[in-house]
Amino acid sequence: MAASASLISAPAGSYASSNSAFTGSRLTSFDLRASRVSLHRWPSHVLATRCMLANQIDSPNGRAFMPVLQNQGMAGLLSSKYPQEMVERDLRHDTRLRIFSGSANPSLAQEIACYLGRDLGKIKIKRFADGEIYVQLKESVRGCDVFLVQPTCPPANENLMELLIMIDACRRASAKNITAVIPYFGYARADRKTQGRESIAAKLVANLITEAGANRVLACDLHSGQSMGYFDIPVDHVYGQPVVLDYLASKMIASNDLVVVSPDVGGVARARAFAKKLSDAPLAIVDKRRHGHNVSEVMNLIGDVRGKVAVMVDDMIDTAGTIANGAALLHQEGAREVYACCTHAVFSPPAIERLSGGLFQEVIITNTIPITEQNYFPQLTVLSVANLLGETIWRVHDDCSVSSIFQ
Repeated sequence: MAASASLISAPAGSYASSNSAFTGSRLTSFDLRASRVSLHRWPSHVLATRCMLANQIDSPNGRAFMPVLQNQGMAGLLSSKYPQEMVERDLRHDTRLRIFSGSANPSLAQEIACYLGRDLGKIKIKRFADGEIYVQLKESVRGCDVFLVQPTCPPANENLMELLIMIDACRRASAKNITAVIPYFGYARADRKTQGRESIAAKLVANLITEAGANRVLACDLHSGQSMGYFDIPVDHVYGQPVVLDYLASKMIASNDLVVVSPDVGGVARARAFAKKLSDAPLAIVDKRRHGHNVSEVMNLIGDVRGKVAVMVDDMIDTAGTIANGAALLHQEGAREVYACCTHAVFSPPAIERLSGGLFQEVIITNTIPITEQNYFPQLTVLSVANLLGETIWRVHDDCSVSSIFQ
């Protein structure tokens, strides 16, 4: 892991650099293109075009910035294992790759397309007066490798149905391969029966996506690994962890001051893997008892956090009850500072009030789910996973290894 991240700072007045005081939230995108793969793949004039396009993206979360080319950050993460003849291919002439965006997170889809040096495909999506969804592709996809970017974030049912109709439209338009790119997989928490006569909605949603006509799924940080087994088609599971790790490395916190905290027993494996990549930092566990959906109660702490910088790691923050109660316990146990890190920011009420109440030094999330303007608060930092997903899409399209990204 690099000692410092390759970041680009926003204009004065909106965002601040990673190591200085700031008055607003930040959206940071990491330069995966500095890797040997990308620099060999793209001529210099193509790279320049991509950077110019990126600066024109308007995001509903604020202006989204792509980084200038640098030689640090996550360059080692994407070290090339491509044959020479493959890395020298010019993607501009590869007309088989098409990327379409649903209405759930168009800014992320635009950043992904920018990373790949392509325009988003033209698609018409509208809703009739009775709430029904209409989808029409405005360009041919016959024989193409199609990637549909659509997280099933709130409103989950609307976005899921839209994804299914998009898949069906591509199938009926004779697309060769259809990959559902689902940065956030809704219903992922309904992955098992905890009481009698419950449904396993995660399996049902997997069946719906498969039956609609998808050939592959690309998901980011599924709530549980077994969810991949619910699909009868290939699933590429990528992790937002490297993006968060690279950002934390830029903060230059002494390794002997760090302790990684799992907010519950179920997240121990995730926290342990995170701690191992943070100079093998010690691990602490918050033991809690949950009395109902979206209701949690902290019981005690396993581990020592006194005088330490505690980094709480989870896959998502919904109402923030678990992580806020855990942070309060960490302060009671003598933690010097508390950071919250997660991939998916669902932010159901009253999450913002809990997260902005002074318990956290910083709340670090990614843009797998769009953040509305009213949900920003001073301690919030948003990292972009666009380059990570873009690199994965390229490797899937070119039949190359995805797992090597994380080695």
